Amino acid sequence: MAPTVSASVLFEPFRLGSLELPNRIVMAPLTRCRAGHGTDALGAPAAAYYAQRASAGLIISEATQISPQGKGYPWTPGIYSEAQIEGWRQVAEGLHAKGGRIFAQLWHVGRISHPSHQPGGALPVAPSAVKPAGQAFTEAGFADFVTPRALGLDEIPGIVAQYRQAALNAKAAGLDGIELHAANGYLLDQFLRDGTNKRTDAYGGSIGNRMRLTLEVVKAVTEVMPPDRVGIRIAPASTVNDISDSDPNALFGSLIEALNPFGLAYLHVVEGITGVTRDPGEVDFKALRRAFKGAYMANNLYTRELAAEAVASGNADLIAFGRPFIANPDLVERLRLGAALNVPDVTTFYGGGEQGYLDYPTLAGGEA
Repeated sequence: MAPTVSASVLFEPFRLGSLELPNRIVMAPLTRCRAGHGTDALGAPAAAYYAQRASAGLIISEATQISPQGKGYPWTPGIYSEAQIEGWRQVAEGLHAKGGRIFAQLWHVGRISHPSHQPGGALPVAPSAVKPAGQAFTEAGFADFVTPRALGLDEIPGIVAQYRQAALNAKAAGLDGIELHAANGYLLDQFLRDGTNKRTDAYGGSIGNRMRLTLEVVKAVTEVMPPDRVGIRIAPASTVNDISDSDPNALFGSLIEALNPFGLAYLHVVEGITGVTRDPGEVDFKALRRAFKGAYMANNLYTRELAAEAVASGNADLIAFGRPFIANPDLVERLRLGAALNVPDVTTFYGGGEQGYLDYPTLAGGEA
């Protein structure tokens, strides 16, 4: 029987570009649907929520839409209006006062939306007019997805410009960096995958063409944000939001090869299907890890033991924890001590007020 790896490796500092992280534990992006109704701006409760979790080596914000068109769920925050930038400024200031670090996750949902979320009740956009299976979450409840509208070739530069401006806005808000959401079946992932990208122009067909939008976005954001303050998230084995590809190893291997020259801070990889299974399917995650020249952040159903093994073996540099951070603002300390974790209340994950958001107890007693 192999000896148990000490969890102490998780609490060693790590140099992430120009940032010194005090530990290897990352708070993963967690959608909570608590932005202001009508403004999609965060306020004081969100600033308190993130500050409670400042002991994480790095926090990646909840997914944040780059434009009104990029929205796919009610009450999710944006980063394109002055009110939204001010909300993120409050978050950054509160977190920095506690010694924390935060990257904003930039998001365009593409077809995973509904006309009720879109300006003027328009159709959601996508690389191709391929309707996703399943239902959208709207303010009125769940509704069937609609067939999206394929983006015109002349519209794509505007999408790239929105990402660029969102990066500028994140910098203006005082956030420490950004993460591009290219996972879980949202717009960039939709362009990458041949199950959703049926285009026959320069953005479809070959792997090189399907990667084009993602690479253009990476280029745009790294022109306004230092590359070592930019990460990207992928989920090669995921089927979330009805996403698929005929050869994910070739696709994501090629993507990583194309990303390496940019010198990004990290590659954030969902290993398996988010919150469902760590089964890699046909994807060789170790090969992807070897191929990427920057830091490798592993995510998905990690326990304290699995995380320690991954870091000690060199299979990962950083480990992102999601749901455990919802119920455990002091997760880092609980992992350090091997203490029991609070169980999250799933009924308060999305929407609502401070209950299930700011009131989880810490080991020290009381709320964080």
